[in-house]
Amino acid sequence: MYNEGIQRVLPPEEMVTDSKQESGGQKNGGKAGFDTTDLDPYVLKDPETMAINFARALENLGQAASAWLAPRERGEITETAIDPMADMVKTLSKVSEYWISDPRRTFEAQTQLMSSFFGIWMRSMQRMQSMSGLQGEPLPPEPDTRKDKRFSDEDWQKNPFFDFLRQVYFVTSDWVEKLVSETDGLDEHTKHKAGFYVKQITAALSPSNFIPTNPQLYRETIASNGENLVRGMKMLAEDIAAGHGDLRLRQTDMTKFAVGRDMALTPGKVIAQNDICQIIQYEASTETVLKRPLLICPPWINKFYILDLNPQKSFIKWCVDQGQTVFVISWVNPDARHAEKDWAAYAREGIDFALDTIEKATGEKEVNAVGYCVGGTLLAATLALHAKEKNKRIKTATLFTTQVDFTHAGDLKVFVDEEQLAALEEHMKSAGYLDGSKMSMAFNMLRASELIWPYFVNSYLKGQEPLPFDLLFWNADSTRMAAANHAFYLRNCYLRNALTQNEMILDGKPVSLKDVKIPIYNLATREDHIAPAKSVFLGSRFFGGKVEFVVTGSGHIAGVVNPPDKKKYQFWTGGPAKGEYETWLEQATETPGSWWPHWRAWIETHDGRRVAARKPGGDALNAIEEAPGSYVMERV
Repeated sequence: MYNEGIQRVLPPEEMVTDSKQESGGQKNGGKAGFDTTDLDPYVLKDPETMAINFARALENLGQAASAWLAPRERGEITETAIDPMADMVKTLSKVSEYWISDPRRTFEAQTQLMSSFFGIWMRSMQRMQSMSGLQGEPLPPEPDTRKDKRFSDEDWQKNPFFDFLRQVYFVTSDWVEKLVSETDGLDEHTKHKAGFYVKQITAALSPSNFIPTNPQLYRETIASNGENLVRGMKMLAEDIAAGHGDLRLRQTDMTKFAVGRDMALTPGKVIAQNDICQIIQYEASTETVLKRPLLICPPWINKFYILDLNPQKSFIKWCVDQGQTVFVISWVNPDARHAEKDWAAYAREGIDFALDTIEKATGEKEVNAVGYCVGGTLLAATLALHAKEKNKRIKTATLFTTQVDFTHAGDLKVFVDEEQLAALEEHMKSAGYLDGSKMSMAFNMLRASELIWPYFVNSYLKGQEPLPFDLLFWNADSTRMAAANHAFYLRNCYLRNALTQNEMILDGKPVSLKDVKIPIYNLATREDHIAPAKSVFLGSRFFGGKVEFVVTGSGHIAGVVNPPDKKKYQFWTGGPAKGEYETWLEQATETPGSWWPHWRAWIETHDGRRVAARKPGGDALNAIEEAPGSYVMERV
């Protein structure tokens, strides 16, 4: 789930109160202008203390620099072409070449930008004059139509200086993005990359990310005489040290949670394990259970307990309470020993191993299966392999935010082309795996304005400790990716789109989704940046059997982990995934609340028979350890 997509997470700026009232407050009751007392919070009152704290902050910054340099000097970190900076420069240079090659085109683009700047400047000067009493009634600021949370502080509009910066930033960002979109002669992938990189640059250069150009940061720095920077640089040094030379961005208080104590609490036993996974069977909470057991195949990018975060949010516990016998694959956090474990290994030693375990524990050969994100992609490919081999153990499959076709895979495709993959594979050879922090940063970049820079500002410039948040704890509990497995996934899915082109070879056999004729429940989330709903929609038509396509509100995580008693969001149903996604959604039936009961009814429609509740392992398998098991405890 790739960082996996923390969608709808409360941004830091919503977690803290505006400190304006503490550092001066508003003196004019919210009118368009401001009197001289409005400038008081911006005036330095204790330069001596500020100088001392600034020196302390620089000392802490030096420790951060040392933490960054030390592993590089020791040779523990070697910067390679995997760093996207090189690709970014190369890509954007192609955009520059197009505009510079024609002087008239360059002049027109520059003129458009400068005229916009001139208009902003003239209006700002008029506001300044009107506020000083030289020109009639004070001019109000331009209405803020973007509703950008980065600029929620009132002084972004009320104060002419910050209002000017805000408008210039928006105009410049729009102008640069337009340059990319209007660049002719670029192939689709290069233009996609250029647009993505431009968004990363504009997100990084937002005036909200710098103390002199952010009114709230400026006020807080003045009010605390720079004490915020002392704390912030100390945390920066700590986070680089925690990342062993790379910044491990502080998004939550990691000391407030522990797996098995605060999360992953549903009672169960580990009843089998091998080199790449443990199989957990959960204890029944009902007297009877569905005859068909339920196997959950989570992604190996992030850990399975997103589905068992706490008893109130747990999909696993809810399934158990509905009378399901639930088994979960808990993937190993791979290291060098797992370098050669590819998709065939994860299919055979993961899914097939789990099916064998279920049969031993329950005596059942028929199973309902669930796959989440990349776990769903693996499950779909394994189903195609099973169809080739006449293996009929899985009778229904449910796919959560799963892509099988990668035509519309979104911004993650930016990182996948032959040159970048070759560099990545070379990088992974030395360790045998890709460190989880690399993937986390890549997926944070999909929404940098929400998942990177607000946390950077809050922690390192405001010097505020983040609040404890279980979802962000899970997100930071990253996993490595075995080299062979990760390379197979990127090449066959994102680069070649092999699964829906009937070109994927799994365990030596060509596989086709058309051979998968079992019922499929295919769930997409409307605001998903990882597995876009349009991509999931398109993938539905490649299966050979009936597909129940459902769209739920919210994003990659919140849309899936949505317990019925919360009465949040909604879901849409509308028959087969035919035609265009937008048309399907417009004509679909919207139902308030969680999709979980709808899915339960779908499961029971296909087989609602019940039997007496089962104990973990049955009579054939002894418990190895208590759930959630030891594999999930491995930290990186």
